[in-house]
Amino acid sequence: PAAPVYEAPAAPVYEAPAAPETPQERPARNPGERLTLMVAEDNPSNYILFEAILSPFYNLVHAWDGVEAVQLFKETQPDIVIMDINMPRKDGYEATLDIRQMSTEVPVIAVTAYAFAADRERIMRSGFNGYVSKPVNANKLLQTLSKLLNPVEAK
Repeated sequence: PAAPVYEAPAAPVYEAPAAPETPQERPARNPGERLTLMVAEDNPSNYILFEAILSPFYNLVHAWDGVEAVQLFKETQPDIVIMDINMPRKDGYEATLDIRQMSTEVPVIAVTAYAFAADRERIMRSGFNGYVSKPVNANKLLQTLSKLLNPVEAK
């Protein structure tokens, strides 16, 4: 018998709002001030890896699940978000949809162990700006961040 074919579950298609309900003014930054990066990751070992890779370059904010990610996004107004897809209480898709109601400008990078082409397509249709697979490759992660934060320089 033929092996079953994997089909990703249907996902809600992200539609960018015309403008956030309450536009957030980004605080002015002093030259040389480090950017704030929020990492939404429920696995302590994975967060330690992100911290080792990113803390030399960014101020980090850690959310343990999707609900906390949405709340911390409101409170801290990070410059960029790294979002695990598979988290408790609210997954990365749901959290990103909520964040997109507040900001369409802040880049959100999905991080997931799912590597099927259908998963990548769903991620990119769901309001994310980029994608990094697990296990996380430090160079790939830093390149993705640089590309999203400096789009003109990355071309």
